[in-house]
Parts: sequence; C-alpha cells; structure tokens
Amino acid sequence: MTGPQNPLRITALLEAAITIAGSEAKLGKATGYSQNAIWSAKRNGRVSAEMAAAIHRATNGAVAKHLLRPDIYSDQAATADRAAA
Repeated sequence: MTGPQNPLRITALLEAAITIAGSEAKLGKATGYSQNAIWSAKRNGRVSAEMAAAIHRATNGAVAKHLLRPDIYSDQAATADRAAA
C-alpha cells in the first residue's frame, strides 16, 4: 500500500527505533546519521528513503522501511526481504 506519509506516524516509528537503539545518538551511530539528523527527522515527521533503509537495517526490521516510506517501499518487498533472511 502506498500513500502520503503521516508525520505523526513517522514520529512514532522513529521514537520506537530510538527506544530500540537506546538513544537518538545511538540510532544515529547505527545508521550513519548524526543525532541531530535523527532529532530533525523525528521533529519533522519525515525521513529520506536512505534513512528509512538505514533505520530498517539498524533495528533488524523492527521498524520497517515500508512503514517509514510507504510511497517508495512496498509491503511486498518487505515480505520478500523477510523470506530471504
């Protein structure tokens, strides 16, 4: 399912990823982004496609990239990723 991003949902997903990582700084380190970039994405409720993929990897899929960017990544691709793992 694709559609426009919901900033409140993105913020909630980012907060979940931060909780998994332990802090904004730790999530930033795990994704290759700065703590400020993570904070800014959370504040704005927006992530780039690259950041969504990095968060997906850093959380071992617990925060899926297709949830962060449904306009780019499909749920079907996520199912294929899970099957390949």
